[in-house]
Amino acid sequence: MTVFPVTTSTLSAKELGVFIKDKYHLNKDFKCELFRTGMNHTYFLSNDNEKYVLRVYSHNWRTKTEIVEEIKLLNLLKENDLSVSFPIQDKNGEFIQEINAPEGIRYVVIFSFAQGGKIRFMDNETCFEIGSLMAKIHNLTSDKTINRVSYNKKSLLERPYEYLNQFFSDKLPEMEFIKEFGQDFKDSDFDNTQNGILHMDIWYDNMAVTDEKEITIFDFDFCGNGKQILDVAYFCKQLFFIESDKEKYESKAQGFLNGYRKDRSLSEKELKLIPKAGASVFVFYLGIQAQRFDWSNIFLTENYLKMFVGRIKSWLEYYEKKEITVANIV
Repeated sequence: MTVFPVTTSTLSAKELGVFIKDKYHLNKDFKCELFRTGMNHTYFLSNDNEKYVLRVYSHNWRTKTEIVEEIKLLNLLKENDLSVSFPIQDKNGEFIQEINAPEGIRYVVIFSFAQGGKIRFMDNETCFEIGSLMAKIHNLTSDKTINRVSYNKKSLLERPYEYLNQFFSDKLPEMEFIKEFGQDFKDSDFDNTQNGILHMDIWYDNMAVTDEKEITIFDFDFCGNGKQILDVAYFCKQLFFIESDKEKYESKAQGFLNGYRKDRSLSEKELKLIPKAGASVFVFYLGIQAQRFDWSNIFLTENYLKMFVGRIKSWLEYYEKKEITVANIV
C-alpha cells in the first residue's frame, strides 16, 4: 500500500528521546515528553536533576540559515550575561539536528530550561524588570542585523493582508480596516527611531519569572530586524488586554517603560509611536495565523477576525481618547 503524504506529523516522544540522548550523551534516565504542538512542537527532556526544552521546527517553517541566525543571537546574549534560554551543543559541538519526518526534513534544537513560572498578572516591579531586560537586549543588538526578516510595512501589514485575503472577502469591514490601516502606515513615520534586532514576541507566555523577580526570556522564533520600538509596543499592547482595569494597565505600563528607560532612552517620538507600532504587530500575527491556518489555527473564522480586529481598534481608540483628553487639559 502506498504511504499517503502528510502536511505535518507529531514525532514520537519516546523515539525522539532515544535519538537525542544518543546525540548528546545524556543518561538513559532522561525522559522525553511532548509539551505542546503549535507553530513548532515543544518537548521537555528531563530527569530528577536537569531539564531541557526541545524544539522541533515544523517542516518548511524556518530555513536552516534562519535557525543558525537565531542561535548566533542567543549565544551573543548569553555571552553578555543576558537572561535568555540558550541553545545546547551536542557531543560534536553542533546545535542543530535533522530528522527525516514523513513530511520532510525537520530541524531540532535543545534549549536551556528557564527557571521560574509564567505570570499572566504581573506586578509593577516585575514589569519594571522586564523593561530593563528588554532594554539591555536592545542595547546589545542596537544597529546590528541578522540574516532574517526585516519588519517593515510590507512584512507587518501588506503580506498579512494577502494571507488573510485568501480566506476572507476584502468587502468585510474588518478587512477594509486592515487595508486602510496599512495604507496609512508609512515606514517613514519611524524615521529617526532606534534600529536593531527584535525579539517580536516578548510577553508573559515567552518568559519565566522567579520569586526573586529574575526574568528569563525565551522563544526567539520570530526574531528579525527593524525598529526596536515594535518590541516595546507589543509588550504594552499585550499588557493592555490582560489588564481590564485600565488604571492598573497605565501603572504597569509605566513601570515597564521606567524599567526600559533606566537602561536605554526612548524619544518622545518613539513613545508616540507605541499605538501604531503595537497595532501593526498584531496585524502581523493575525497574518501568521492565516499563513499557518492549515494546521495551527482552527479558529480562523469571520467571528475570530471580528474579535481580533476589534481588539486592535479598541487599543487605537484608547490612545486616541488619551490624546484628546491631554489636549483638552493643556
